[in-house]
Amino acid sequence: MLMSRSGLRIGFVSTRFAGKDGVSLEVEKWVKVLEGMGHEYFFFAGESTWPDARSMVIPEAHFNHPEIQQISGDLFGDSVRSPETSRQVYSLQQHLKQKLYAFTRQFEIDLLIAENALAIPMNVPLGLAIAEFVAETHLPLIGHHHDFAWERIRYAVNAAEDYLNAAFPPTLRSIEHVVINSAAQRELARRRGVSSTVIPNVMNFDAEPPPRNGIAAELRTRLSIPAGDFLLLQPTRIVPRKRIERSIELMKKLDLPCTLVISHEAGDEGQEYADYLRRIIELFDVQVRFAAEHFDVERVEEGGEIVKFGLADAYLAADLVTYPSAIEGFGNAFLEAIYYRRPIVVSAYEIYRLDIAPKGFQVIEFDEFITAATVAQARELLLNPQRSEEMTERNYQLGRLHYSFTNLERALAALLSRCLGA
Repeated sequence: MLMSRSGLRIGFVSTRFAGKDGVSLEVEKWVKVLEGMGHEYFFFAGESTWPDARSMVIPEAHFNHPEIQQISGDLFGDSVRSPETSRQVYSLQQHLKQKLYAFTRQFEIDLLIAENALAIPMNVPLGLAIAEFVAETHLPLIGHHHDFAWERIRYAVNAAEDYLNAAFPPTLRSIEHVVINSAAQRELARRRGVSSTVIPNVMNFDAEPPPRNGIAAELRTRLSIPAGDFLLLQPTRIVPRKRIERSIELMKKLDLPCTLVISHEAGDEGQEYADYLRRIIELFDVQVRFAAEHFDVERVEEGGEIVKFGLADAYLAADLVTYPSAIEGFGNAFLEAIYYRRPIVVSAYEIYRLDIAPKGFQVIEFDEFITAATVAQARELLLNPQRSEEMTERNYQLGRLHYSFTNLERALAALLSRCLGA
């Protein structure tokens, strides 16, 4: 029996809730807003850094589990899969479905939110399990879709069309679909014939960011950044679509003393791209810090000493943020730069053009490659702090207007009402 719209027990489901990836960071924001609305939250995943008392961790739910990796290797990259893979998918699907039953019973879940688990097929058995569980129970579910299989080249050739059609995403009546940009909304309607709600990523613009203080100096010392260098921040994972080589090229062309700090790890797409970047760095003879080991989502301290810096520290220490991505579902790093009042160089990726740029943000924008104009604008902002401050203050107020927690709360209130048929 469902409860009223207040006091719901909400279960988040995904492959992992941990680390600095965009999905995990956005979940934290949804949790804060939902908690403020009077709801409780729990987690089902292959990895979770949330409290044990609120989590059910099932190893097979993780995309890095050996069996899941084996399945993905057979499903994607060619058009034929083995009978053994089909049997393995079914077996794991049933196992994960039973764990979902246990999860919803243990925590008395009223509503599920699937975080990208029904959008991108990094764990096919998990997506199938969620879809079948919802079909059997009719438990309301919000599919929060950050990026879809059809947006990624690595899933274009596959032997999993039946699975993708069944669960990525499923088209069940008890599911409310949420996407993070208007292009995904249109494509989901075209491909699956289902409507969805656009809820963009957000930041808590109603709470002022901390001031720049001595932490910035400590961070620079820890990363061996020479005195007098401008700190350029690349706040993304090291994957090809982030086009970090553009940031390295920009730094070289600025002809100013600069150090580029890359705050995230390579992630789930291997080390080849990181090795490629190291060759570019050596060729250009520039200063770059692969600094993922020094950062966590929040600052970690032990005995009064900083063990790891938070992402906020990275932004507050930066003189310029570089964001040259070719593809983004929305753009967490863009909003973070706006929130921490940092100037940003951004590639005009599709969603930026469609959903963000029309809001009027003042940024250094380029298309496919770094132009002389890009370099000139970046130099001006680095050498003219007053101009930079004026731009970033305007951007902050625009962010507060369009991408605040207040906006998210209104959207979630309407979404929950639809889920519960109120």
